[in-house]
Amino acid sequence: MRYRRSEELLAQNERHIPGGLASLNRRADPCISFSRGVGAHIWDVDGNEYIDFHFGFAPYILGHNDPEIRRAVVESMDRERSNFGSGTSEEEGELARLFLKCLPRADRVQFLNTGSEATAQAIRVARAATGRAHLIKMQGGYNGHHNAVALNLMSTPEQLGGKQVIGDEYPTVPITAGTPTEELNLIHAVEFNDLEAVEAVARRVPVAALITEPCLQNVGLVKPDPGYLEGLRKLADEHGFVLIFDEVKTGFRSSLGGYQEVAGIRPDLSTFGKAFANGFPIAALAGKREFMDLAISDDPSRRVLIAGTYNSHPVPVAAAIACLRKLMDPAVDLYGRLDRLGARLQAGQERLFRQFGIPAVVSRHGSASCVYFTDRAPRNWWEIATIHDVRFDAAYRKALIDRGIYHFPVPGKQGSLCLAHTEGDIDRTLSVTEEVLQTLTDH
Repeated sequence: MRYRRSEELLAQNERHIPGGLASLNRRADPCISFSRGVGAHIWDVDGNEYIDFHFGFAPYILGHNDPEIRRAVVESMDRERSNFGSGTSEEEGELARLFLKCLPRADRVQFLNTGSEATAQAIRVARAATGRAHLIKMQGGYNGHHNAVALNLMSTPEQLGGKQVIGDEYPTVPITAGTPTEELNLIHAVEFNDLEAVEAVARRVPVAALITEPCLQNVGLVKPDPGYLEGLRKLADEHGFVLIFDEVKTGFRSSLGGYQEVAGIRPDLSTFGKAFANGFPIAALAGKREFMDLAISDDPSRRVLIAGTYNSHPVPVAAAIACLRKLMDPAVDLYGRLDRLGARLQAGQERLFRQFGIPAVVSRHGSASCVYFTDRAPRNWWEIATIHDVRFDAAYRKALIDRGIYHFPVPGKQGSLCLAHTEGDIDRTLSVTEEVLQTLTDH
């Protein structure tokens, strides 16, 4: 009965929407329908309240309905701004200046609407710049829903041939029907943290680009080995391919300058979304001048189209400007505060897992983390798929949700903190976690 109205609403929407949802990756068990969010708390249509650690796949770094973001959006509308579709605007220029001030490793930026649009544009630019077509992506990495990257996500060991591939590419495993074989033949999936595999592919085919999250966060949180990102930069330079960092999740959550700032690596191109507008629909492609300026190249054979009716729409632009100003404000101390809250949560979780004798590792960077039920932190997707106790994770998440702590109910998915979380929220979460672990170990 706890989710009765949610179940009814899904059944009602299924009559008109295939699957009942506009984005089918939102469907999970339980499939809860939420109606309201304020700060770090959300409420479902049945009236249940939760402390949120999912945040719509992580964009709400300030929390739901942050008052300063709301005020900026309302003020933009009160000024009678509209999406005129002709000429530039003061606001998109202001946002660009703020964005590049935060991201000193980029020279230029273009704004789009979604992360998938941004990664598609990055790949198009890379192909135009190099005159090549082949791409390298990471097994387990999600870089959008378009054909160029819609493969080798959360593949099962059986789909991958029953064995881990080190030093070379995996078999192709599409995540959607409708992708022509000719396109799939241009995409090469390798294991994260495997430089030998990247070099093997680059020696075999003309690679236009390698795209990767610098820290895998679609499958929890898998950190790069020491020297791995530096190795990718070196291989890109040696083999002449474009290095693309997909920072749609890591950007502005890992640090003000993205994970690239944390790692001290300059990619050729980077994609962003989610956190830099606190959940409003906007994305960005940023990078070196030589690649970004292909949009205005005098050579028609190398000129890259950038277009979109809703690019730099005034509402998300206003939200993004307000969000970046707050992220940059030293008085807010956003990253310090989130890291302290993350450390408090991690220490409490680790203490409880030891107390109940549960093999578990908390992999964390700042405000993002994931609990893996295994004896070591996974270095790649294969290890997640083979050493992480998926059944226990599923039961753990379900029990937390039933008690008002919301993590997305799919094993191995990242949890996130926001500025609105309090120490009280963390302590309440740890208290519920202790109760859950007691229940699960009793059985």
